[in-house]
Amino acid sequence: MSPAVAARSRPRHGVDAGLRTGLGRRRRDSTWAGAHASVVGAESRRGILPAGLVLLATMACQAASARSAPVAIDLPREVSQGGLVIGHVPAGTQARLGDRALRVGDDGTLVFGAGRDEKGPLTLQLALPGGRHSRIAVTVLPRDWPIERVEGVPPKTVNPPPEIAARIAREQAEVAAARERDDAREDFAGGFALPVEGRISGRFGNQRVYNGEPRAPHSGMDLAVPEGTPVRAPAPGLVTFARPDLYLTGGTVLIDHGFGLSSNFLHLSRLDVKPGDRVSRGQVIGAAGMTGRATGPHLHWGFNWFEVRLDPLLLPKAPMP
Repeated sequence: MSPAVAARSRPRHGVDAGLRTGLGRRRRDSTWAGAHASVVGAESRRGILPAGLVLLATMACQAASARSAPVAIDLPREVSQGGLVIGHVPAGTQARLGDRALRVGDDGTLVFGAGRDEKGPLTLQLALPGGRHSRIAVTVLPRDWPIERVEGVPPKTVNPPPEIAARIAREQAEVAAARERDDAREDFAGGFALPVEGRISGRFGNQRVYNGEPRAPHSGMDLAVPEGTPVRAPAPGLVTFARPDLYLTGGTVLIDHGFGLSSNFLHLSRLDVKPGDRVSRGQVIGAAGMTGRATGPHLHWGFNWFEVRLDPLLLPKAPMP
């Protein structure tokens, strides 16, 4: 997998002047406090300062450090279309992106994503502890989207009759509902591993043309592997959806990673998990296949931030075991 767009960058963009001033002041105060504490410790060890004075000096240094505690805003300047952002703000911050209130973890973690057709900028509104406010704009970098032509697809899956179209709509609504979960779990924090090792046969965002008819862009990444290849969870999470027989996607599993982030695995020939199961990274959740609308055995791995589809190839990678 390629390096993640969701890399945590330095807090240098979009921070208002008051916060920048505070950060500069903190660095000077902290340097002074640290040096002063070292001197006090050395003098005490040589018996030059009374114990009470040492305690008072230490308390004064600690108070100075507390007053100049960091206002940590760690967000990137830019993100590619299809990219995930994992950032940090001070704990207790309230954050919004457009009409959506963002979950902020106890450690200040927040996440959001840029969809395939997002033009940007993505503007975050932050209400910081202490009553300060900040607006941070993240530039969205455009990408080129090649055309993928797929032939030999069963015609009834390209232009389904009305009764089948109604079934597809019902099934897609069930999947969409599962993606709206917003848990405080940070199962995404350790990064993501490939669910299978195989050739990339379809890329996120590419325009799909089935049997010569243009259709929606590809919503995930296809990995060509033999039928029956074990599929492993790319990160820990909670299984929120598992069905063996959806019309378009066949065997389908969704794993929620917290904060609205979820992975979906399509065209499975076997399901080894059920809704409510907790899974760990590397745990087998099923087997690759060609169920649903598929012309050959492969795994489709999709990734979402709520309803926004993101590129699995851009996710932060889990460290090698």
